Amino acid sequence: MMAAIEIQGLEKSYPSTFGTRRIPVLRGINLTVEPGQIYGFLGPNGAGKTTTIKCMLGLLRPDRGNIRLLGRDSNSLESRRHLGFLPENPYFYEYLTIRELLGFTGRLFGMSPAERKRRVEEVLRQVGLWGREETKLGKCSKGMIQRAGLAQALVQDPEVLILDEPFSGLDPVGRKELRDLVLSLKHSGRTIFFSSHILQDMELMVDRVAIIINGRLVREGHLDELISRSVRHYELVVEGVDEKAAARAGLSGERRDNRTIIRVETLEEVNSKIRAVQSVSGRIAAMIPVKLTLEDIFMREVGK
Repeated sequence: MMAAIEIQGLEKSYPSTFGTRRIPVLRGINLTVEPGQIYGFLGPNGAGKTTTIKCMLGLLRPDRGNIRLLGRDSNSLESRRHLGFLPENPYFYEYLTIRELLGFTGRLFGMSPAERKRRVEEVLRQVGLWGREETKLGKCSKGMIQRAGLAQALVQDPEVLILDEPFSGLDPVGRKELRDLVLSLKHSGRTIFFSSHILQDMELMVDRVAIIINGRLVREGHLDELISRSVRHYELVVEGVDEKAAARAGLSGERRDNRTIIRVETLEEVNSKIRAVQSVSGRIAAMIPVKLTLEDIFMREVGK
């Protein structure tokens, strides 16, 4: 199957203040996004997320590397016909209404008047702005601006959406509404690539995630796989052993409802604790691996 987005060996640097040397920003980025995925691009501020996106869009010329969108070179006009983009801080002409913005976008894509009218109404309903389409952009809230920005990215019915920090500045209600909207776009068959530093939103949405730090990808894979492979510790739930006997056998832990909950760091230690439980005629009711969250994985990588 043809990849929706494919990046190979992407490098980008900028000249220093006095132009005496170049400062590397991207240091060999390789990633592949399959059709129909939500792909999360995670990193701290300044890690290279926006620079990567600008190279994908042709707004910056990379020093090295190849970028293909839907099998086509990213610099080709045809690849961009199937692409929608929402920048981190969208700025629109404040005197335009939402409907006028979308009509203007449709004209840029060469749509006929009838096609523009149809698509504008469709995307207004899709993003929840139907009934507010005559509101001037200068009077819109941050949440409405994000919805309007997403609507203009959808006018030409793109196959791939690129969203740069789409949740930035939104309140919890706005973030929940935008998450639901992005998930609905995935269910309609679109591929969504979005950057963010808001870990909660990333973990609730993405199929696959890449972590970029200082211009390098340090982790990449399916979210479930990253989390399932990353166990923080294990909890053994022990029954049939009173508190004193547990202490004598080296099974001290938290007591809950006549059970002892023992925190164990490694599988070797798990085996040792199981033998200790058997020596005092106790029972292992459960062994629970406590997984790392995406935030745990991210903070580990940032701290290296």
